[in-house]
Amino acid sequence: MSEQYFYGHGKLLLSGEYFVLDGAKSIALPTKLGQKMHVKYRPSHNPKLYWKSYDVDNKCWLETSFELWRFGCLGKNKDTPEILKLQEILLQARKQNIHFLRDDNDIYVETVLEFPITWGLGSSSTLVYNVAQWAYVSPFELQAKTFKGSGYDIACAQSMGPISYQVQSRGPHWETLNFAPPFKDKIYFVYLNEKQDTRAGIKKYHETEGLNKDKTIKDLNSITEKMLDAVDLKDFENQIFAHENIISKALNLKRVYDTHFSDYWGAAKSLGAWGGDFVLVTSDKTQEETINYFKNRGHETIFTFDDLILQNFQKYGDSVQEEENATAPN
Repeated sequence: MSEQYFYGHGKLLLSGEYFVLDGAKSIALPTKLGQKMHVKYRPSHNPKLYWKSYDVDNKCWLETSFELWRFGCLGKNKDTPEILKLQEILLQARKQNIHFLRDDNDIYVETVLEFPITWGLGSSSTLVYNVAQWAYVSPFELQAKTFKGSGYDIACAQSMGPISYQVQSRGPHWETLNFAPPFKDKIYFVYLNEKQDTRAGIKKYHETEGLNKDKTIKDLNSITEKMLDAVDLKDFENQIFAHENIISKALNLKRVYDTHFSDYWGAAKSLGAWGGDFVLVTSDKTQEETINYFKNRGHETIFTFDDLILQNFQKYGDSVQEEENATAPN
């Protein structure tokens, strides 16, 4: 029995949220937590695809099977959103590579998430990336046809450290960054326990009237550069508040600092779609004091920068990558 293994890293978007869809230069952070995919093949006269997905607690949350002609579902609950989306991904992969899963084998797939699906770290993007690698197709195009979005999460899935990401006329463009500020021990990531629907956030962004996107993108790009150049915590915090103020005013959204942490001594910043998932916070107090503040307010999941963010710069620090033929819809 032959086997294959695939892996995609999770993601967080530090700057340019929403406007990354229209070309803002953003800082994106691959996480140490991601999703694994294991594929096994066994010769068969009546080949089928057997699929199992496991959560972070190793509990099987999705189990089904498909015939290989049109990926018709053979299992129960075939009309659930999860199975329909998986079927759509497989069909689109076949459309992009007509030879995908055309051999005479039963295929057994197991996926394992390394983080709770509610955290918003990229359960969908890591799946799309892994399937694309398996099918030998562009992960950006596969995502564009199934989930839409800017594609920064796909770039994170395959990156080994922080990246700058930008949607350009030729397609997604990203460069790895040596983003490890001297004050990174004062940066934390806090889960708000409020799952955000990214697609709903993107829809609201596109429906916002009166946006001066060009000026906003120019301002956000300037802040992104200043974030990268910040040499001390106070400077970094100033850029966080400036970034939050721009997004808040442009989209008429309340800052997470005002809605959750108005008595907090440091800065707080939404990451990606506003309203849930993880936020970045800074603190010049001890780790114990900082963690206690958030735990006393019901936020039990807190990571340090080093605990969560992938930072393998030595091998990948100078690379520049583009996906010229991919589609990243606005």
